[in-house]
Amino acid sequence: MELWTPDRSWGEECGIFAAVGATRAAETVALGLHALQHRGQESTGIVASDNGEFHMKKGIGLVTDVYRDTDFARLPGRMSIGHNRYSTTGSITLENTQPLRVVTRSGPLALAHNGNLVNARELRAALEESGSIFQTTLDTEIFLHLMARAVAEAPEDALIEAARQVRGAFALLLLTTDAVLAMRDAHGLRPLCIGRLGDGYVAASETCALDLVGADYVREVEPGELVRLDPQGMRAIRAMTAASPRQQCIFEHIYFSRPDSRVFGETVDRVRRRIGHRLAVEHPAEADVVIAVPDSSNSIALGYSEESGIAFELGLIRNHYVGRTFIQPKQDERDSSVRVKFNPVREILTGKRIVLVDDSIVRGTTSRKLVRVLRRAGAREVHFRVGSPPVTHPCFYGIDTPSRRELIGALKTTDEIRDFLGVDSLGYLSLEGLLACEREPRDFCHACFSGQYPIPVDPSATKLMLEHRGAGAAR
Repeated sequence: MELWTPDRSWGEECGIFAAVGATRAAETVALGLHALQHRGQESTGIVASDNGEFHMKKGIGLVTDVYRDTDFARLPGRMSIGHNRYSTTGSITLENTQPLRVVTRSGPLALAHNGNLVNARELRAALEESGSIFQTTLDTEIFLHLMARAVAEAPEDALIEAARQVRGAFALLLLTTDAVLAMRDAHGLRPLCIGRLGDGYVAASETCALDLVGADYVREVEPGELVRLDPQGMRAIRAMTAASPRQQCIFEHIYFSRPDSRVFGETVDRVRRRIGHRLAVEHPAEADVVIAVPDSSNSIALGYSEESGIAFELGLIRNHYVGRTFIQPKQDERDSSVRVKFNPVREILTGKRIVLVDDSIVRGTTSRKLVRVLRRAGAREVHFRVGSPPVTHPCFYGIDTPSRRELIGALKTTDEIRDFLGVDSLGYLSLEGLLACEREPRDFCHACFSGQYPIPVDPSATKLMLEHRGAGAAR
């Protein structure tokens, strides 16, 4: 998981969850958010609907830090949505914590969003020019302002009208007084699925959250589809024409999603095993043991071991109480986290030739530190294998990547990266090999490796672009 350890500032893989028809919906949502904690650790929020009244609890920090048992008595109702945040746009404040709650001519609404809008700057500038007053620096709020100006009054129709004006990646949950609306962008970049829980429904970024609350998987929300969930059942609306082919984020399978989740029609662990098999074929090594950078690389390393016949060992132990260091928003926090995150098992490493498997490399500084840890623990050789191609381009669809000038894959050759890391050999999985591990290769976005952006982007966009206003644009 080098891609998401301290040397990177990718972000906004948020987690969203909804419950409809549950006796204690907010508690169900909190449990679902706990399963999705890996998708965001900055802040969390829950909004519950009870007979037309909305009740909210938000906080900065982890799910276990923010919610107490006593909070749920103040979050009554049989419908609720929640959000775990890591920011792509907007700074870390309580105001920027989702879900966002507003009151409209059609009644109260609450919105939770996972993704990133590539035309946020121009949309916000136009809205402010015509009198809109924003309360946050989130691109998420743009949906609510567009809905407020929609010709349609019904929330479903207003949301569709707004969604047709934005460009980018979004998986949305909209809470109304009588329903939850679940929607994905036309390209299907971000995941969202539906589950059945008793007589009601849940919606979640990943199926691992369905498992934790005891829901049965029903299906994915299709790209460009809006699904209405209410006490009467489920109704699907074709909101936008789905892109063909789809452009699902391939990093969900490489890193973001939990290996026990089913995402984009595949169990994540199975895809990662295939990645490991292909990596061993493309870049074999003469070695004694295979170890992973835990935890997201475990399945890839197991696949490498299975294909190569080299024994898999637990050579690095991760301290799970540190958190995923890529989600630490400030560089100094990321630097302090890495020093306590991994501990070597010397009995496994001393005198051995090691294959170190990771899912990706962005800046490379964390990988370099890990190699030094292995050397100090007595590793005789370190052969680094990466389950993805070099990251050469930033992402604009919900992953807050560094600019190209910070991406080691864009700055150095493989040999130069090998020397920088201090390893005996280095092998990246080819893009062709990565796509071959997917059942439908054409359905995946790989812009961070290839520079082929399926939706036109603004290369000057940054994480805090809406914090400051420039001439003629909200930045």
